[in-house]
Formats: sequence, C-alpha cells, structure tokens
Amino acid sequence: GRDYHPDWLDNLADDVTIEGSVLTGIAEGPAAIRAIEGHARTLYDYQEFNYVGPYGDHDFVEDYTSVVRGEPIGSVVVIRFNAAGQAARIVVNHRPLGSVLLWSQLMGEHFAGTPYAQYFLTPAAAQALHTAGAAG
Repeated sequence: GRDYHPDWLDNLADDVTIEGSVLTGIAEGPAAIRAIEGHARTLYDYQEFNYVGPYGDHDFVEDYTSVVRGEPIGSVVVIRFNAAGQAARIVVNHRPLGSVLLWSQLMGEHFAGTPYAQYFLTPAAAQALHTAGAAG
C-alpha cells in the first residue's frame, strides 16, 4: 500500500474530484486528493492487487484487497480522465460496510480540525452507525 504510487496521482486536473463509500461528500481539487490519498495509503497493512490497468477506452481501474486494523477491506477504484489526459474523477468503492465505517472514522480522526474532516465520519457518528448496524 505504501509503496504503490499510481501515475495518475501525478497528473490531476485542477477540478479533479474524489467520491466514495468512505466519504460523506465529494472532495475537489488536487490538494484535497493528494492529502486524502496520501493518508489513505498509510492505513493499509498491504495491498493485494487483483487488477490494475485500462478500463474501457479512456479510463483506469484498480481492484485490490487489504487489511486495515485487522479488518478485511476490498476496493475498486475507477479513474476517469479528461480530454487532456488528466485524472478528473476518482470513484473509490470499499467493502464490506464495517470496514467502510472503520476507514471513514480513521480518516476523520486524522483530519479532525482540518477542512478535510467534513468528508469523513466523526467518531460519534461512526459509533452510532456501528451500534445501529449491530442492532439490525
């Protein structure tokens, strides 16, 4: 996880966005993407890639599994490029739900007190969702 550095991360559009199951909104801009991706990569114990490569005619996909704090997590990342070949839209889908909630909470704790905190669960929100999920 920490050693993998995708080429698209060095070629972000000025209006690039990232959205995903661990995010509570859509973050925009190269600085946000680099901050979020930069910390996200440190959470993986490892990344076992199932597939990394072209997706359709102009897009790119990463499909991998990992472990975060002892919890299994799977990810599919789709990167859509603009006409200039820059990464313009990043969609990250994690699974299962328990790992999604844990991931969002860990990211929220890291970014607490920063503008990026708004995109992740607060510890209280994460706990409420874990409790509701356990009751369901």
